[in-house]
Amino acid sequence: MAMAYTPQPTGTGMRATVQRFGSFLAAMVMPNIGAFIAWGLITALFIPTGWLPNARFGALVGPMITYLLPILIGYTGGRAIHGQRGAVVGAIATAGVVVGSSVPMFLGAMIAGPLAAYALKQFDRLVEDRVRTGFEMLVDNFSLGIIGGAFALLGVWGIGPVVNHVTTWAGNGVQSLVNHHLLPLAALVIEPAKVLFLNNAINHGVLDPLGVTQSLHSGKSILFMLESNPGPGLGILAAYLLFGPRKLRPSVPGAIIIQFLGGIHEIYFPYILMKPRLILAAIAGGMTGIGWFEATGAGLVASPSPGSIFAYAAETPRGGYFPVFAGVFLAAAVSFAVASVLLGFGRLEKAEDTGADKAEPEPGSASVRQERPADAVSTRNDAVSTRNNTVLARDTAAGEA
Repeated sequence: MAMAYTPQPTGTGMRATVQRFGSFLAAMVMPNIGAFIAWGLITALFIPTGWLPNARFGALVGPMITYLLPILIGYTGGRAIHGQRGAVVGAIATAGVVVGSSVPMFLGAMIAGPLAAYALKQFDRLVEDRVRTGFEMLVDNFSLGIIGGAFALLGVWGIGPVVNHVTTWAGNGVQSLVNHHLLPLAALVIEPAKVLFLNNAINHGVLDPLGVTQSLHSGKSILFMLESNPGPGLGILAAYLLFGPRKLRPSVPGAIIIQFLGGIHEIYFPYILMKPRLILAAIAGGMTGIGWFEATGAGLVASPSPGSIFAYAAETPRGGYFPVFAGVFLAAAVSFAVASVLLGFGRLEKAEDTGADKAEPEPGSASVRQERPADAVSTRNDAVSTRNNTVLARDTAAGEA
């Protein structure tokens, strides 16, 4: 099932609700990451500015991003709501959204697919146990076809154009940040949201659709690197390895491998949550990386998911390796420096250890004697009793004499 890719958060409240919504959005994209990678590799290789320009193979780029990927997302979202019937009706509805828009309809697929599947699910509940024997297949097929066709028409008429306007508006907003050299400020929102495990929702729900549109026009997009940059996490983990709590240091090398090479950024989020001040290091590293990417014109041809350095290498356009890799390691260096300062270069850890030693004095120390007055009183009473017994024994002996 698609939902296995993103375990559902537990608990109640606004935070858990937002996390569940983000997990649902990510669950529509994560099972299809292989298709995104296939599109990204074909784009990097065969477009006119690619490694092996080929007009015949390059003709795959447009249909895949326009039709294949959105329909896969709608199919997966529908399946999460109502199984295989939901998957089919979600794909039908997404086809209408695609036709009704002039940009890649990832957001439209995330809306139309689950919505059509939910409508079909409610209809199936309504007619459950009410269909005469022998008519089950007829009702199932016609209900799916009618509801799917209706949502396809709704996609052409309403959902597609609305999402098209929203995407255009969001793209203009991002472009305005780029024009005013303010894009690094996006790290002020992205990095704290990532630590709350909203990274997939931000990346796949917001940045990827905008990045794909930008990549179609210019062959690359900086938006693919705003959230997925593994540099800030690498710097924080390196600071933990050298200056963090001694009990946690043995776990850090494995976390670095999983985060930087495997691309699983969630592994370093708990390290920040244990010392929330380190979010400042993540923001500083993120802003540095974005600023470098913007200044050097760096970009990727597709989303590097998961955010591994290997995925970055695979999605980097020809001639763009230096600005991309330099931005990653520069972000890591800045986040490491800031995190090291926030961790006191290990001095805070030593102070905490000293405080713990003072809080738990060794047996037999003065502190222990001061904290045990009952023992002192008991010892004094025993001494008085012994002295009295000695005096009594001496008086007795004198009387007998």
